[in-house]
Amino acid sequence: MTRAQYAGPDDGPTTPFPIKVRGKVIEGFGRGSKELGIPTANIPVEGLDVGGHTDLESGVYFGWAGLDLATATSRSLKLIDTPQNPAENALKLSAGPHTTAVYPAVLSIGFNPFYKNQKRSVEVHVIHDFQADFYNASMNLSILGFIRAEQDYQDLDALIADIKVDIEVSQRSLNRPNYEASKHDSFLTTFDWT
Repeated sequence: MTRAQYAGPDDGPTTPFPIKVRGKVIEGFGRGSKELGIPTANIPVEGLDVGGHTDLESGVYFGWAGLDLATATSRSLKLIDTPQNPAENALKLSAGPHTTAVYPAVLSIGFNPFYKNQKRSVEVHVIHDFQADFYNASMNLSILGFIRAEQDYQDLDALIADIKVDIEVSQRSLNRPNYEASKHDSFLTTFDWT
């Protein structure tokens, strides 16, 4: 099946977007990095309460993720950018001043039928090559559009392939002028709720 190259209209985002969500990064199911090779930063499903969006349709969305790593903890000593992602947004875990940055994101909200989850989750893949995890970091999400409905898969390879397409669709969609401009929304870098 051929997938759409973009999500959302060129002149978007359109109602109900943007949807603003926030929460502390928590440990998830432990599958993103280990099984899928696609790490996720999970926030409590209660984060959907922001703006009253608890009834948001299960599926895959795209948008921007603002991170404040000042309170982050990690099993690794520091977060560094790789050569593929120069230090324009270099992040280090330290006791220093607030370290905030905004990144493109693709997120799954739902029950992940392939894994038969009993509990709804918000799993965010921040599109950046982080070298460490960042549990307890504060995350603000501006969800700008819907990519596709949640679905089940025959096998793990099919799931991974579809997630990779979701990431590409998200990146292309965010590169359009109206969506790119949303990256500068002050909501993404305001963490007075923490």
